[in-house]
Amino acid sequence: MTAAGPVSPAGRSHADGGGPVHALGPEWTRGEDGILFRQAARVILLDEVDRVLLMRGHDADLPSRSWWFTIGGGLDAGEGVRDAALREVAEETGLVLAPDSLVGPVFTRSAVFDFVFEHCRQDEAIFLARVAGDATFSRDGWTALESDLIEELRWFGLDELAQVEIEVFPSGLVDLLRPLLAGWDGVTRHLDETRLTDR
Repeated sequence: MTAAGPVSPAGRSHADGGGPVHALGPEWTRGEDGILFRQAARVILLDEVDRVLLMRGHDADLPSRSWWFTIGGGLDAGEGVRDAALREVAEETGLVLAPDSLVGPVFTRSAVFDFVFEHCRQDEAIFLARVAGDATFSRDGWTALESDLIEELRWFGLDELAQVEIEVFPSGLVDLLRPLLAGWDGVTRHLDETRLTDR
């Protein structure tokens, strides 16, 4: 720690009045408990043969640990969860979804995790959508942080995903998805992972 305060991994000072006080985006705010918090929207993307599209990323402080996770991210100021879900899919995959293609939210999720040298808490709305499995993806909308920490996008059949040895988030994704393949029953189910360390 310096006289100006701790320095983030990106080298920015945490002194008062000097901009962000952490290495994550502006949608993260620090609560009274000192933990960063944001609201997020995520989308489980399925293709015509029930494969799910996931991203694999790692953390800045532990590059050897990577995990698979769904498309999505934090809400911008004044943005609703459905608009955020559509925007995040476009930014992270290059795919433009019609608003009525989003099903749900099929889940909400509360999670506490460590990421980019910070303790974080996130509340998510998770939607479902179908896209073409032969779609071409683009990284043009990725942020600098995403470019640094996201390693790949990949389709998984559910049986294949069940055999993956690294972490997958949300936890138990295969079992969560199987009942949805025939259609959503209209009930939004809550996933509580606030006692876990994950993304």
